Amino acid sequence: MQPRNMSMSGVVDLAAVKAAGEAKQKAEQDRARAAQGDGAPGPSGLVIDVGEADFEAEVLQRSAEVPVVIDFWAEWCEPCKQLSPVLERLTQEYAGRLLLAKIDVDQNQMLMQQFGVQGIPAVFAVVAGQALPLFQGAAPEQQIRATLDQLVQVAEQRFGITGLQGVPQEGDAAEQPAEPQAPEDPVLAAAQQALDSGDLPGAIQAYRNKLADEPANVEAKVGLAMAELLSRVQDMDARQVRKDAADRPEDVAAQLKVADLDMAGGHVEDAFGRLVDTVRRTAGEDRDAARVRLLELFEVIGPEDPRVVTARAALARALF
Repeated sequence: MQPRNMSMSGVVDLAAVKAAGEAKQKAEQDRARAAQGDGAPGPSGLVIDVGEADFEAEVLQRSAEVPVVIDFWAEWCEPCKQLSPVLERLTQEYAGRLLLAKIDVDQNQMLMQQFGVQGIPAVFAVVAGQALPLFQGAAPEQQIRATLDQLVQVAEQRFGITGLQGVPQEGDAAEQPAEPQAPEDPVLAAAQQALDSGDLPGAIQAYRNKLADEPANVEAKVGLAMAELLSRVQDMDARQVRKDAADRPEDVAAQLKVADLDMAGGHVEDAFGRLVDTVRRTAGEDRDAARVRLLELFEVIGPEDPRVVTARAALARALF
């Protein structure tokens, strides 16, 4: 499943890190040391609290050998209290293929601003010094697991980073009975493969085929919405699109394009706000086009996301 609000192409370069080639070389060296029994961390070392003072050492440098997932949270944030335990448990299950860095936004405002965090909980990853937006909000565990699976795959395929070796799982894994795995849906698997390889038309068609048979399939709805969004923005000249929208605020098509760009870049509130404003000041076909596009973007991150709930209320006020 393509994770909601996750854009592996939306990479934010962090200048303080080594190049991907150096990261790959270092990862190979670390794996060689691990094979010789050189100190892999236990399960408790896979989840760490990080601040501005040790961010470079604990996140940027370590991202050369293992993907580092970042959980932006705060003590007062109720959704954070739902999400953090899930992330921590899944991190242990991945047994060294990723680390979890927890960042308290109240104490680390600079890091929050650097990553462009607009609401919490917000989850990013850093791989070979490159920051990847993953998702925002207390997502379902199945969605989180799919996101982490994709992160691990990207780290290995693009950077040769396979994580830390020799890390034991919590408890005796050998004594735990394996949970039965649901058989993989071949249509959804084909759609995901097409999406991962950049074959957007193929992914769109595969998701449509699935929805033709199962109109209520949530995974297919989310995948289709994401694939269609990426298809719309892939050939856009972002600078020209934003200029057109600024020069012609009455041009609904121009506003839709900017909303798509914002959404693909992870600026969810900006995308929703622009479309709600467009609905508010238009009528007829123009209003309907903005409303439909907003509903399509809701599908990308899912109805349970608090930003969708807020935007739905704003849309209702704009319409009525």
